[in-house]
Amino acid sequence: MAQIAKVEVQVEVKSSAETFYEVFRGKQYLWPKICPDVVKNVKLIKGDWDSVGSVKEWAYVAGNSETAKDMVEAIDEKNKTITFKFLDGGATKYYNNIKSTIQVTGMDQGGCLVKWSMEYENQNDDTPAPTKYLEAFKFLAKSIDAYLTKNA
Repeated sequence: MAQIAKVEVQVEVKSSAETFYEVFRGKQYLWPKICPDVVKNVKLIKGDWDSVGSVKEWAYVAGNSETAKDMVEAIDEKNKTITFKFLDGGATKYYNNIKSTIQVTGMDQGGCLVKWSMEYENQNDDTPAPTKYLEAFKFLAKSIDAYLTKNA
């Protein structure tokens, strides 16, 4: 039986937790404009931009060009946490049961800490951890922060 594994990354940004979280919560349609080097396109397939059960299709670059379809599985407004389940795409060729969670936490000195984690099962023992997605996320988080800071 395959083991569930987890990888995560944290990025400190200057934007407020509320503002940064809102871009992840309901304004993902802005991502291709904010960070065209990583997110090439995003389409809403089912639901709306900010509710549980919504499905989106992505074209992005994480080392190489890929696509993905994900569904919003859970939203916790109090803890500024969103969980996505991957339904299809490049990552599902190598990993089973992939879930991605973002949590945004305000910091006392201003700004916020953004934590992104992925839980997954390797399809076989030779599959490396999906760290390339963490690198893409760090770049995305910094790009979103720069956009929010510039357009405050």
